[in-house]
Amino acid sequence: MVARETNFKCLNCEHEYTGMYDPDNITERSCPKCRSNSVRRLPEKKAGD
Repeated sequence: MVARETNFKCLNCEHEYTGMYDPDNITERSCPKCRSNSVRRLPEKKAGD
């Protein structure tokens, strides 16, 4: 699979940002605002939502 741009959200400070996601190469992320490593990928919106 190819890396693609997706949205992430920090569970600590609730900062949302865009970054690259590659399901074949999982990496630990840190929030660019507070540096917490509690970052999760947001679900992708489906067409028509």
